[in-house]
Amino acid sequence: MERLATVAVSMPCGMIFCLTGILVNIIQAACFLIIWPVSKNTYRRIVGAVTDILLLHLTFLVDWWAGLEVRIHADLETLEVIGKEKALVMPNHTCDADVLMMWLLAERFNCLRGALMVMKKSSKYLPIYGWANWFNGAVFLDRNWAKDEGKLKSSFQELKDFPISFWLTIFVEGTRMTPDKLLAAQEFAISKGFPVPRNVLIPRTKGFVSAVQYMRSFVPAVYDVTVAVPKGHPIPSVKGFLRKQPSVVHFHIKRYAMNELPQSDEGIAQWCKDRFVAKDAMLDKFRANGTFDGKESRDLRIPPKKSLIAVILLTCIDSIGAILLIRRFSLLSNWKGISSLAFAVAFDAILMYTFIEYTKLPEQGKVQARNGQVVKLIH
Repeated sequence: MERLATVAVSMPCGMIFCLTGILVNIIQAACFLIIWPVSKNTYRRIVGAVTDILLLHLTFLVDWWAGLEVRIHADLETLEVIGKEKALVMPNHTCDADVLMMWLLAERFNCLRGALMVMKKSSKYLPIYGWANWFNGAVFLDRNWAKDEGKLKSSFQELKDFPISFWLTIFVEGTRMTPDKLLAAQEFAISKGFPVPRNVLIPRTKGFVSAVQYMRSFVPAVYDVTVAVPKGHPIPSVKGFLRKQPSVVHFHIKRYAMNELPQSDEGIAQWCKDRFVAKDAMLDKFRANGTFDGKESRDLRIPPKKSLIAVILLTCIDSIGAILLIRRFSLLSNWKGISSLAFAVAFDAILMYTFIEYTKLPEQGKVQARNGQVVKLIH
């Protein structure tokens, strides 16, 4: 019943998302067929602009609908350049809405249309959302290195002449954080003699190493992003956003110049592992203090108005278009028309249900986290 209630609450927002998304997908497909063979850069600029419209709808959901508060911690050097350069972004997994969190961060620095993701292959087949990301240049992985190695290398090379600043986000932990997976990571670390994590998973470094080696000639920086939620606040989730559940999220951002990273594959892999050990210690302090220490902080409780304006305009356009369509074809005056409208509503409900089910974390069997606190190692 709770899931059905969430779907019902999300229906109005979902209908605007569906109508806008279908139009965006049509424009993207037309550009792919007509413009891509002639000019890749022109295609990227146009598709980036229309994808931005769809992503603004999602950031509106987080910012204005759910009322998420955002706090950003970074040094002045990082704040001066972030959003103005191409970068490889390396966040930790926190919740089932991590991708939305990174789009939210990108919007804060006017980099939303260039916010590209490395995503699991199955998400490519999600209607509207997955298709839009595929057209916009997201990299989809099988999570099998034998299959993914060549795909990653070709995808990274495709970005060499990307016409605008972009962030390529790669979640190097390889899977979302859950108590069961953290326990497995702790047991693996003990068996190998590695530092035992308490707040993060052990990174899978092959994809990150490949990204650094193939992009270091044209991407000047790596942004090490640590995401945390204070005690007493719910962990953000897609279902929570749809149900207007407010929360607070902190982003700690540290910029590393790409030319300062090690040259060898082994050195890059160890650098990545060291950063996650440091993340783990930083998150321990965050749990104790409720904030990140010693950094410039921006308290962005008032979200950017761009997404609000975009959704208001989209709602007006979609509503007027739907009314004109209904009147033009007299959809309320015959059973065929009523059936078509019922199908549209059903499609909206099924799509929202699919998104909720797809993003939710798996059921936990071994351990449970309480109130968002770190799971302790079970002996």
